[in-house]
Amino acid sequence: MNVYKKLQDARTRLQRTALSKSGHNKFAGYQYFELGDFLPAIQEICNEVGLCGVINFTQDMASLTIFDTEAEGSVVFSSPMSTAALKGCHDVQNLGAVQTYLRRYLWTNAFEIVEHDALDAGVKDDKPEPKPQRIVGEGEWRISAPPKPEGDSSEWKQLVEQASMLALGLAKSEKDVMSVYKNNRTLFDTLKEVDEDFFKGLMDKFTTAKIKFKESK
Repeated sequence: MNVYKKLQDARTRLQRTALSKSGHNKFAGYQYFELGDFLPAIQEICNEVGLCGVINFTQDMASLTIFDTEAEGSVVFSSPMSTAALKGCHDVQNLGAVQTYLRRYLWTNAFEIVEHDALDAGVKDDKPEPKPQRIVGEGEWRISAPPKPEGDSSEWKQLVEQASMLALGLAKSEKDVMSVYKNNRTLFDTLKEVDEDFFKGLMDKFTTAKIKFKESK
């Protein structure tokens, strides 16, 4: 049995193994396989059929070489290296994250593990979605914004800022500026809890808008 036959044998054995997906993409709403969900099973199967996988990283490429442990022969699967910029992590931690992801992708590729199609998950239908920065009536000055996310809040903060600036752009008086703030006090209080410095920066823009109307009188 050559290395390709052994690999195909290992793939079919893995397909008959019950695997559970522990990864969860909250943004797109789908489950996916973590490395630990399938790698122990793969190692057991490889040991049984006579295969051994070796991961290598270079500056530009990541590769998985599957060797036949009983004869000469190997199969190589490769992927370009990538980068990560995880919040609060130093360079070595980001490198470790990249290597972990690439290990998962290489093993997934080698063993034809069926994963959720992340590209399809991100495809939106043609129906336009309401913009979160929409203002419901100038008389109310209420901002419609999505709930504060549990994880990274960077995009949410930008949406709140964009909505606020849109409201201030529509304001016609100092009273309107105060109404934007008062009618969205709960939203701004949440923003302050999430990032006080970001909140202060936005409040400075409210102050600037008020001064502009005072000076125009």
